[in-house]
Amino acid sequence: MTDYKSIATRFRLTEFEANRKHFETLGRKQNPHTLFIGCSDSRVVPSLITQSVPGELFIVRNIANLVPPYRESEEYLATTSAVEYAVQILNVKNIIVCGHSNCGGCAALYHKPSEMEKIPHTRKWLELALPVKEKVLKILPETDHAAREWLTEQINVIEQLGHLLTYPYIKERVEDGSIRIFGWHYIIHTGDIYQYDNELEQFELLNT
Repeated sequence: MTDYKSIATRFRLTEFEANRKHFETLGRKQNPHTLFIGCSDSRVVPSLITQSVPGELFIVRNIANLVPPYRESEEYLATTSAVEYAVQILNVKNIIVCGHSNCGGCAALYHKPSEMEKIPHTRKWLELALPVKEKVLKILPETDHAAREWLTEQINVIEQLGHLLTYPYIKERVEDGSIRIFGWHYIIHTGDIYQYDNELEQFELLNT
């Protein structure tokens, strides 16, 4: 069993004390420069990937790093409200949508209905990515699983970049240059990060 008391104590005596002045600065205000939208996968650690410190990233994580298209609703919209807050209140200058290799959410798009019976809310959430599945199957045969996995993860990132531009306040800021959006595909077992090039319409290795 994980000993969280010891972990908390160790943090207080080591990392916190070593960066006390920085934490004191953050005590009453945050001013992140980037909204990081990533998968909830435990292997994806935004601050580690970006080499950032507390206060630099406003982080949104969910299954398969999805961004619902913009809509006004009386429902409880977790991801939408977080995006809204980051852009409208915190005035972030960058948005990163980060997908990753071996993404269980992307893989679940191809599961049989019987495999999703125990997770009805996850199944519903992944309906947002059904257009991704349709695009992939038009390009690759259903039997090519390895290539399909990679392509699904990358097309999913591109799809979410498109969803971001349905937010009027994001589209306006992208057009006037006050905010930039990036699409990443992080490869867990190699540490490689591929970034989507909108002009070339392909992913290019970022950390060469």
